[in-house]
Amino acid sequence: MGCAPMAHTLWSKFMNYSPAEPEWFDRDRFVLSNGHACALQYSMLHLSGYDVSLDDLKLFRQCDSKTPGHPENFCTAGVEVSTGPLGQGLSNAVGMAMAEANLAATFNKEGHAIVDHYTYVICGDGCLQEGITSETCSLAGHLGLGKLICLYDDNLIQIDGSTDLAFTEDVKMRYEAYNWQVLEMADGTDTDAMAKCIEEAKACTDKPTMIKIRTVIGEGCPSKQGSHKVHGAPLGADALKEMKTHLGLDPEESFQVPADVADFYGGLKTAGVAKGEAWNAKLAAYVAAFPAEGAELQRRIAGELPADWESKMPSYAVGDSAAATRKWSQLSLNALAEAVPELMGGSADLTPSNLTALNCSGDFQKDTPVGRYIRFGVREHGMAAICNGIAAHGGLVPYCATFLNFIGYALGAVRVAALSRFRILYIMTHDSIGLGEDGPTHQPVEMLESLRAMPNMFVFRPCDGNEVAGSYIEAMKLTNSPSVFALSRQGMPVQPGSSAASVAKGAYTLVGCEGTPDLIIAATGSEMQLAVEAKEALGDKKVVLVSMPCWELFEMQPMDYQLSVFPEGVPVLSVEASGSKGWERFSHLAVGMERFGSSGPIKAVYPKFGFTKENIAEQAKGLLAFYGGKPAPSKINVPKTTFVVPGH
Repeated sequence: MGCAPMAHTLWSKFMNYSPAEPEWFDRDRFVLSNGHACALQYSMLHLSGYDVSLDDLKLFRQCDSKTPGHPENFCTAGVEVSTGPLGQGLSNAVGMAMAEANLAATFNKEGHAIVDHYTYVICGDGCLQEGITSETCSLAGHLGLGKLICLYDDNLIQIDGSTDLAFTEDVKMRYEAYNWQVLEMADGTDTDAMAKCIEEAKACTDKPTMIKIRTVIGEGCPSKQGSHKVHGAPLGADALKEMKTHLGLDPEESFQVPADVADFYGGLKTAGVAKGEAWNAKLAAYVAAFPAEGAELQRRIAGELPADWESKMPSYAVGDSAAATRKWSQLSLNALAEAVPELMGGSADLTPSNLTALNCSGDFQKDTPVGRYIRFGVREHGMAAICNGIAAHGGLVPYCATFLNFIGYALGAVRVAALSRFRILYIMTHDSIGLGEDGPTHQPVEMLESLRAMPNMFVFRPCDGNEVAGSYIEAMKLTNSPSVFALSRQGMPVQPGSSAASVAKGAYTLVGCEGTPDLIIAATGSEMQLAVEAKEALGDKKVVLVSMPCWELFEMQPMDYQLSVFPEGVPVLSVEASGSKGWERFSHLAVGMERFGSSGPIKAVYPKFGFTKENIAEQAKGLLAFYGGKPAPSKINVPKTTFVVPGH
């Protein structure tokens, strides 16, 4: 209620939008970072003509409605990003403003500003207390994102009570130190003053702007306004009647829209539709004047990839030089960036280690916005949320990188990406205890387990250059899902039988045998070579080697294919220098990590935890002895643990 004047001012005087075309590419982006206030956003979408009816508003926070308890980008037309975890939305907005700046620098021509829009944010105290906004707003100031405008709902209240219980810093000084312009308003109901501030913000082209607006929480309800008790609880019937009477509304009527309000916003809908149509005509003129650039922009808007992009990806043969999968990733990433010019991303201050620089492009900086390589700095969480904003904006495909262990810093935003159905590539190197001397603080023994447990997340751990190329190909095809690449620091050879195409199946037989096998060894990444050596050490045993670069893709395959890889009755031994939880879905015995790692050279660390051909061979013999020639129970053709609701 305290934010209502902000929303009214933005929707009625500043924002360009078209309810008839919610995805109109040059619309202004709006982000409600304090997503718990989403009833306000849904009300604005209803009033301004989006597909949100009064009946939808009545279903607020009900299952399968267009009005969930926090905004979800795939549920409601006009909602750009999923917000709720505080700080994520403002951080997404930084990514949106970066995307606008890059696309404008790429496509705009003299007399043809075909990409020219603003990103507006409403945020609250909680968003500014979350550390993620310190990361992203610092970068926004460094980049001089002048088309990013944030309206800060400074109401001095949070759930526990007054903000001075825990938040007494000078926000204005902090943001000025970030190189933001900061404007202040003493009265959050003064829409004329607010409009002047927004005009001043738009006039500042070399800095993002925060407008710090003093508001009263629960504005309009005299008995409860200004109290933390109105933060997350309904007003109650009596207070609602009091509020309606105070505002000149019928206290007995619910979901009322006065005629003058409906007429006013009906006019805004008409004007918005006209703006969208005008831009479509502008786009047609742009395409006529610049056919190549116009066709490229239209392709990106449609979300289509270039016709021949897959053919540009590298392939390798047995005998080619061994390399770390992070090195093969560097080659695949650069081939992909050449073939797919909308690919844009960077690293959290680990470019020489992640090997993520783009040979075809320079840096994205304040003075070079056409650059496609982002220097995120040591800001893992902010980096991931910025990529969410770039993905939400459209026209670009984001990637970002750090060590696999430090995706833990980013998981809040990574989870939102999976929930939001964004295609983002997370390039995570130094993927196991194999990184050695840096020790257990850097060795990600549990991260693969965590990521594989996340819905709509695809985790790729390739074993050689062919599987790396295939991982990139499949990740680009997953238009509604993010992907993690877990890549090694240590080298490994090209495996006979590997191919990029095989990655599409998630798991496949790398080395087969005649007849029914005695044993299957399944492995990923750097441990695939150990599996090869263990097979040789097992002598006359009939051993099949299975490479499993992506569990999620494998579990999407038909049952007959899954059983062709893991035939019933054949015991399976898995090998991965990471946590072993989850492997019980495929294997009868796992060689994995059950504790944190250790600091030392890889030649010492791997044997310390049993990652040798000798130990793997001994574990295989023990597994065979356990079943004593009897069929092992199937791990594939069994009911899964998902509970199915009757009738669904």
